Amino acid sequence: MHTAPSHQPPRPLVAAGSPLPETHTSGSPGTDTAGSLLWIKDPAGIHTSSRRSVDASRGLVVNTRTGAIVELVAAGVEPTRHDRVLDASAHVVLPGLINTHHHFYQTLTRAWAPVADAELFPWLQGLYPVWARLTPDALESAVTVAIAELLLSGCTTAADHHYVFPAGLEESVDIEADVVQRLGARAMLTRGSMSLGQDDGGLPPQSTVQDHDAILEDSRRVVETFHQRDEAARIRIGLAPCSPFSVTRELMRDTAQLASELDVRLHTHLAETIDEEDFCRERFGLRTVDYLESVGWLSSRTWLGHAIHLDDSEVARLGAASVGVAHCATSNMRLGSGTCRALELEEAGSPVGLGVDGSASNDGSNMIEEVRAALNIQRLAAGPARVPVARALNWATRGSAAALGWEGIGVLEPGARADLAMFTLDELRFAGAHDPVAALVLCGAHRADRVMVDGRWVMEDGALAGQDLERIIARQREQARLLMRG
Repeated sequence: MHTAPSHQPPRPLVAAGSPLPETHTSGSPGTDTAGSLLWIKDPAGIHTSSRRSVDASRGLVVNTRTGAIVELVAAGVEPTRHDRVLDASAHVVLPGLINTHHHFYQTLTRAWAPVADAELFPWLQGLYPVWARLTPDALESAVTVAIAELLLSGCTTAADHHYVFPAGLEESVDIEADVVQRLGARAMLTRGSMSLGQDDGGLPPQSTVQDHDAILEDSRRVVETFHQRDEAARIRIGLAPCSPFSVTRELMRDTAQLASELDVRLHTHLAETIDEEDFCRERFGLRTVDYLESVGWLSSRTWLGHAIHLDDSEVARLGAASVGVAHCATSNMRLGSGTCRALELEEAGSPVGLGVDGSASNDGSNMIEEVRAALNIQRLAAGPARVPVARALNWATRGSAAALGWEGIGVLEPGARADLAMFTLDELRFAGAHDPVAALVLCGAHRADRVMVDGRWVMEDGALAGQDLERIIARQREQARLLMRG
């Protein structure tokens, strides 16, 4: 639900770069939190994404030491305890947005003219040889850009699907993990894979595929090295063979068995295009969902990228198995792939989240813009009444968390992690807007003002903590130039 303070008139808005004063109060007797209880007070609007009907119109209290939300504050009351106050009267507060499907490395190949007007298969065939030239420096730059963009858009958790491991880039996930930790984000990093090259009837060139056993060995290494299981986990690992047209049936099956053994999530692209459906029929004699079941993936451990071309029975089967879905509206429109049946999948039992997809098919990494895209494309199919603003926001928050199988994020409620995004409404696009929460989506918010992850500000007054954006941009341009030069 979302609520706004009830008193009138509306509060004046301040510029995004204006400092927000924190005031200190004396802690309650016996408090041992050493000034760690921060009241984010009286927001202009708040959307909690909680399934419970709650009044949080006076904001919330977070424990900046433990990184957890401790209280929602209702109208007309004061918090039970607080040490500091942040005046949020010019802000709309959301749970940190969660991106369920991305390819960080693709920030290096945005708007590339040879594939700017291509559908998925020719788009991939044009880009595979470019991606095969990735270097560790190029990947580190690309991941930095992707995560910085996501944080700026109010996204606190991102799932990345990295499946390109050319010679010299075998430790790609290690590079990603370093960047995630440096920028202070939260991430589900998936060890992707491609094992079915052109020589064996697949789509990718042989230079981009890896040996079956090497993939499984490194998958185990990555999980054992980086996967965190506690409630405050910042990095988790999933296993993610790329797609039916780029991995063998045996790798899909063996990866599912390894994921079960290691108790981690499974991810892949599925049913994104008709071409993929035709490939599965020709190679396996099965439709995509039948193929998924045949390799042991039809389970609640799995979430899928796209899941567009499904019939009614397949929607029901995915829902019954609680298979999650990453709805990537902008990418689907950009490539002309089709529209995910997000409403039917959710109503059948599938957790539905949102994903920006790769920055070569979006061509950006902006989660709040993705909410608007999903809202509009689903309204085009089903009408506004079935797709209220709150439903689209819930896809980007608690729905995405459920798709990733990650508890304690995607909601603002006591006990959840203190991941949140704060937006101002001071731009021209919001002039004349009334409902603060609806305005974020309908009027097209594109950048947060403050972002907190685990109780720590990673972005304040529109600036990422400790990051030089001009330097990041310059480095990315140079790496993109080198990549294209070969």
